[in-house]
Amino acid sequence: MKSLKITTLDRYIIRQFLGTYIFAIAMILVISIVFDVAEKIDDFLADDVSLHDIIFDYYLNFIPYFANLFSPIFVFISVIFFTSKLAGRSEIIAILASGISFRRLLYPYILTATIIFAVSVYLSNFIIPNANDKRLKFEAAYIRTPGYSDTYNVHLQMRPGYFVYIRSYDSDRQTAYNASVETIRNNRLQSKFWANFLVWDSVKQAWTANQWYSRALLPQHDSLQHGADLDTAIFLLPSDLRRSQKAVQTLDYHSLNSYIEQQKLQGVSDINNSLVEKYSRTATPFATFILSVIGVSVSSRKRRGGTGIHITIGLIISFSYILLMRFAMMFSIGGGLSPLLATWIPNLIFAVVAYALYRLASR
Repeated sequence: MKSLKITTLDRYIIRQFLGTYIFAIAMILVISIVFDVAEKIDDFLADDVSLHDIIFDYYLNFIPYFANLFSPIFVFISVIFFTSKLAGRSEIIAILASGISFRRLLYPYILTATIIFAVSVYLSNFIIPNANDKRLKFEAAYIRTPGYSDTYNVHLQMRPGYFVYIRSYDSDRQTAYNASVETIRNNRLQSKFWANFLVWDSVKQAWTANQWYSRALLPQHDSLQHGADLDTAIFLLPSDLRRSQKAVQTLDYHSLNSYIEQQKLQGVSDINNSLVEKYSRTATPFATFILSVIGVSVSSRKRRGGTGIHITIGLIISFSYILLMRFAMMFSIGGGLSPLLATWIPNLIFAVVAYALYRLASR
């Protein structure tokens, strides 16, 4: 336990780690915001958005989202940068020559990574969802194109034997397109209702169906009705349809778990997007540990080319991690891969890489 006592060297590395990490985030955020403003300036001017709203409703909420999303990558680049500088000045050699093992050298890095991991997990589950809610509302109001339909192919079981299918839903207009409602009892279809579209009447708190058809399967015969417009009593609320792929980002830890349970109760066939969001809030910050070990292992040796070659190696590994993470999540959401496995595959693969590089560096 004595060897784990924080020393002057540990404080120095922690200070260098955090300082470089914060500086890297600040620099990348400034560049990202400049490019984002250039991309969206036409939308801002067209809608005459006030500077106050742009800063406080959008970018103030964009910053924590973006910074936390790529936090492990910022950690990795920071570790590569300042550790390679230590190696270039032969400080790593001096540290190891003084009797400190490579494993002990990793201690302040892991300690700092633990702090960043804990903060990132807390932000992901409790702070950033609220910021995402404000950011996405701003995008919906001023940036998103009109007529955007944010929900597709909805299958819901609103209560036992009561199934709703909707081809697409436009939350701005509160309109559901190509809707059908089925009632099933004892594994037999009892009735089915179709409509070209349903419009939510906020005054009546009910759906108005347009170009509708209704079929009831009676014991002796079938009953078929149709019409132009009809006030319905469909057991469905707009809030049941608003959970788009992006909307789960606005749910905090407890709300997201409740929403997943609600989806399971409603018989939603594809809840992978919600599960990916849940698991990634832990898996992505956990990469901080893995990438820290890789960063130290790669950059602790003095190489010809100095910091430049270390940064190049770091960027290659960073982009490889991001690509693998995105591909795994895409396969989970669209290809049936387990959400838990999809979110942890990059960490599992890079953990093996980290261990191999650690063993190589500690020789």
